[in-house]
Amino acid sequence: MARGIFRREELLLGADMMEVIASKRVIIFGVGGVGSWCAESLVRSGIEQLTVVDSDRVCMTNVNRQLMATTKTVGKVKVDVLKERLLDINPAANITAIQDIYSAETAESFHLSSYDYIIDAIDSLKDKADLILRATKTDAKLFASMGAALKMDPTKISVAEFWKVKGCPLAAALRRKFKHNKTFPSKKFQCVYSEELLRNRGENKSCGTSQCLCPKAAEGPGRADLLNHEWCTSKAQINGTIAHTTAIFGFTLAGLLIQDICKSYEE
Repeated sequence: MARGIFRREELLLGADMMEVIASKRVIIFGVGGVGSWCAESLVRSGIEQLTVVDSDRVCMTNVNRQLMATTKTVGKVKVDVLKERLLDINPAANITAIQDIYSAETAESFHLSSYDYIIDAIDSLKDKADLILRATKTDAKLFASMGAALKMDPTKISVAEFWKVKGCPLAAALRRKFKHNKTFPSKKFQCVYSEELLRNRGENKSCGTSQCLCPKAAEGPGRADLLNHEWCTSKAQINGTIAHTTAIFGFTLAGLLIQDICKSYEE
């Protein structure tokens, strides 16, 4: 059955290339508005060895843009719901779901050097910087998402090497952090970004549902523990996002990865 799933892609790329794609090991950090769509695109493209990492559960505010977030999955562990969907697409895939936070303290547990590709779709500046520094020390190829919030124009989404990204506050903050600490990525890596920068026009509000697992809405012991809470109310700033923009960021990351496999195979 799995071979039939990819018949159209095999027509485009050839059977040998599909075998190469299936053999690559990929890990995605963060499966929100960007990472979830990246994961789906990769599995639909033939990636069969995929690890997805995220600490959160589905929040009502995720439904507008995250692949596995629906009104029926609110409250469920994101990586578990995503894994179930990905296996519905390709039951032969080996999907590892890790409900954890990437940080300097947990970094070693992910064994980054064991992967061929690393996808960074992390929001946290500190954790993102640490992942970039560690990932670029490995033989794995890194692709990173810069800020996808406050964007709406799909034609402004671009790809550039990290140091050449323009107009993105997140990329600028990362560069300042690296320069301040005098620690720099060990090799170049490509990023998806957009120079567009809109402003929030609405008012920040809570999710407005008893099902929400955000810290401010949690009730009862353990509801807002480190691994089970939604980060939206603990972020320094919450910015508006829309589905097509975050999805294009995710699809572009997946496209860069598949394209790199094909180019490497042909060389």
